[in-house]
Amino acid sequence: MEFLFDPNHWIAFGMLTALEIVLGIDNIIFISILVGRLPAELRDKARRLGLGFAMVSRLLLLFSLSWVMGLTADLFSLMQMGFSGRDLVLLFGGVFLLYKASHEIFVEVEAPELDTPPAANSAAMKAAGKKVFWGTIGQIAVIDIVFSLDSVITAVGMVDHLGVMVAAVVASVGVMLVAAKPIGEFVDSHPSVKVLALAFLVMVGMALTAEAFDQHVPKGYIYAAMAFSLGVEALNIRARAKRMALAAASTQASNA
Repeated sequence: MEFLFDPNHWIAFGMLTALEIVLGIDNIIFISILVGRLPAELRDKARRLGLGFAMVSRLLLLFSLSWVMGLTADLFSLMQMGFSGRDLVLLFGGVFLLYKASHEIFVEVEAPELDTPPAANSAAMKAAGKKVFWGTIGQIAVIDIVFSLDSVITAVGMVDHLGVMVAAVVASVGVMLVAAKPIGEFVDSHPSVKVLALAFLVMVGMALTAEAFDQHVPKGYIYAAMAFSLGVEALNIRARAKRMALAAASTQASNA
C-alpha cells in the first residue's frame, strides 16, 4: 500500500486522467451524436452503456498489455509499407468514422426528415426503437475499441504502474459520464454546433486513417482548430440571441 503515498504516482495519476479526458472528447461527441437519434427516454441509458463499454474495453486492454504492445509489430507489407494489427484497427476505425460522420452531416443538412427518432406509441414503433437502440450501442462499441486502443497505448507510454493506469481510466470515464449529457443536450439544441462536431469527427477519422499509414497527425492541431471554430460559433450564438431579444422587445413595444 505504500505506493498510495508516493507523490509521483499521484502526479502521474493526475496527468494521465487529464490526458484521458482530453482524448475522450471525440468519444463523447460521437456518443452524443448517435444518442441524439434515439427517443428521449432511451438516451441516458445509451450514454451509460456506451461509456460503460468504453471503460470496460480500456480496462481489458490494460490487463492484456503484452497483447496490445504486440499489435505494433508488422503483420504484412504492402507496397513496401508494413501494416501492424494496430494499423488495421486504426484504418477500420478511421474509415468507419469518416463514413458515419459524413452520413450524419448529409442527414443533418440535406435530409432532416431522417433525423426524427422513432416514436414509442405502438408495439411496432417500440420494436423499431429497440432495434435502433441496440444498433446505436453496437456502433458506439466499435468506435470505443478504436479510441481505447490509442488511449491505452498512450497510457503505457506515460505510466509504468498498472494500478495508476486503471485508476486514471475509471476517473476519466466518470468525468465523461457526468459531462456527456450536458454536452449532448447542447449539441442537439444548436444545429450549427452539431455540424461542427460532425466535421470534427471527420477530421478525427482522417487522422486515424493517416495514422494507419504511419502519417502522424498531432491531435493538438485538430483540437485547436475545433476550439477556434467553437469559439467563433459561440459568438454567433450570442449574436443571434441578442438579435432575437431585440426583435422580441421591438414587437412588444409596437403592440403596446
